[in-house]
Amino acid sequence: MMPRPSLLAAVAATLWLLIAGSAIAGDADTVTASNAWIRVLPGNLPAGAFADFTNASDHAVALTGASSTRYGQAMLHRSSTEGGMGRMEAVDKMEIPAHGSAKLSPGAYHVMLMQAKPAVVPGDNVVITLSFSDGSHKDVTFQARPANAL
Repeated sequence: MMPRPSLLAAVAATLWLLIAGSAIAGDADTVTASNAWIRVLPGNLPAGAFADFTNASDHAVALTGASSTRYGQAMLHRSSTEGGMGRMEAVDKMEIPAHGSAKLSPGAYHVMLMQAKPAVVPGDNVVITLSFSDGSHKDVTFQARPANAL
């Protein structure tokens, strides 16, 4: 007995969803985030988000962006000091090496968070969705800490 076309179509659609789902998971599944926190500054000043990342895959992974429903804008930045002058610039990505680690940390790479809605206060937990160069995403919970936190 030959399978009906609708059954074949259903099986094909299910296989396609499984394959597509695997492709979407991608790099985000190989990266573990820990020690995730946000430095909350007074008033409407931008906040910085920091975390430690470990990449379990055999290839480098690139963090390319972030977003959060609690902030109007989130951008990947890097702070540096050159010639005694501090500067901060938006960057397109932060590499996490194969079987290695990388950090978002004060004075280096970080996620700049602007336009909190509503205000984020120390003790809040904020979910930030991290984006990777392969199009995958990972939700990470960051704990808000006061401005003097290290």
